[in-house]
Amino acid sequence: MRRATITLPSDLESEVDDYLASREPRPSLTALVQTALRRYLGERRLSEREYVPPTRTFEPYIADRGSGYDDVSEEHDRHLAERE
Repeated sequence: MRRATITLPSDLESEVDDYLASREPRPSLTALVQTALRRYLGERRLSEREYVPPTRTFEPYIADRGSGYDDVSEEHDRHLAERE
């Protein structure tokens, strides 16, 4: 795995902060950057007609804290309907 240091201009930093703050559960900056790079590179491959599907299609996210509900596995439809 490679580590990288990136520098964000102020306007992009503000957009990233706003995006991360609007998500629940809040993803890490690392997860956001990795997802953005995968999508960008995938779109470039599509536009060049050399698309290669990602080797990892599902990456579960483990929340730092639970939802506070103990019936989500049984009442998932109701909980989703209440969020809309």
